[in-house]
Formats: sequence, structure tokens, C-alpha cells
Amino acid sequence: MFQRIIQSPALVRAIPFGVFVALTFLQEQCGETSRYWIYFAKTVVGAAMLFVVWRHIAELKWKFSLWAVMAGVGVFALWVGLDAYYPHTNEIQSRFICPLLKSVGLTDSCAEPVAPTPWNPNTAFGSGSALAIFFICVRILGSSLVVPPLEEVFWRSFIYRYVARREFDREPLGKWFPLSFLLTSVFFGFAHHQWLAGILCGFVYQGLVVWKNRLGDAMTAHAITNCLLGLWIVWKGQWQFW
Repeated sequence: MFQRIIQSPALVRAIPFGVFVALTFLQEQCGETSRYWIYFAKTVVGAAMLFVVWRHIAELKWKFSLWAVMAGVGVFALWVGLDAYYPHTNEIQSRFICPLLKSVGLTDSCAEPVAPTPWNPNTAFGSGSALAIFFICVRILGSSLVVPPLEEVFWRSFIYRYVARREFDREPLGKWFPLSFLLTSVFFGFAHHQWLAGILCGFVYQGLVVWKNRLGDAMTAHAITNCLLGLWIVWKGQWQFW
């Protein structure tokens, strides 16, 4: 089974991301304190999976450049700056999707969507407690070092090329596929509560990959964005971003 995974260009890029997403779903189904422990476990599992697959994915290499830094800072500014100016996914459901379903007779009622519970260890373990500080550090480190390679290799390397061609590994990272560029960024955006910022983020990161013909700059930009966002959240108490 393991040999089959690492020998498949698709599976070796998709399965680690899929496991990570499954654990993310699990953490939201548990109690308030359990979600933080599951996040910690998810981060450890994600790091372990990256350690195993790293040498089997040629493009999975960090690259530092001025453009990566600028992209990372720019996306962070977009993510925070645009937040108050567009409806998030749960608001779209209540304001647009539910009324549309009712108007065409597909449903008589529509449950009011519930906004995601902010990821704030201070509410579960006490503000400034050792456990709260520990889980905040885990979140910042995990989102900065584990999430970027897992997401970038899945979205910007695998999905982007796979949408254009099933034998995706035969296509260079720098090849321009307009439809794939759009679809991948939209899918990536709607995987986040802040969907508009996510779509723009996808444009920037994918643009870096296409321009540089490598994944590493996007990984670095993604890491910088997530690290700055984590520090901003803690500094300003803007826990809704988590």
C-alpha cells in the first residue's frame, strides 16, 4: 500500500492533504477543549507525512525570494483588509442561497447557518495559561511550517496541472492554463471562510508558481502570510480569522 502511494504522482500529493483535511473535520466535531488537542495531533501527523513524502516529490522545496516575501505580506494585508467588505460563506448561505431555494420551491425552510467558532485557546484554558500559550504557538508554527507545503503541493502543483491534463506530472509547473488557474483558485478560496480573500490568495500563489516555474516561492509566501496572520490575531485579538 505504501509503495503504491509513493509511486503514484497523484496519490503521494493528494493523500497527505486528504488526511489533514479529514483531521480538520474531526477536530470541529469534538468538544471545545478536544479540538485543540486534535489540532496538535493533526500538526504532528502532517509534519510526519511531509517527512515521509518529501523526497518523493521533486518540487517540494522551499525557495526564498523577494517576490515570495512581497506576495506573502500582500496576501496578509488583503486577508485582513478586505474582511469587513464582503459576506463570508455562512452569510452567503443565509442571505442568498436560502432565499433562492425557497423562491424556486426546493425548500420551505432553511436552517440559519452558524458562523464557525473562533479558534481561541484562551476561552478553553484561561487567558495567558500555559496550555493556551502552547496551543497558540502550535497553531502559528503549524500554519506556517506544515500547512504551506501540504496545501501548495496539492492545489498549486497537483490540482492545477491535473485539471488541465490527467498525466499532470508531464506538464511543467510554469505552464499557463487559464481555466485551471481560475478553477483552482476558486476552489481554494471557497475552502476558506474568507472566500474572496482565499480566491485572491490563490491567484497570487499560483501566479508565483507559474512565473517562477517552481513551487518553493509560493510555499514561502504562504508561510509568511500565515505567520503574519497568526501574530496579528494574537496581537489584536481577532480570533475570527482562525
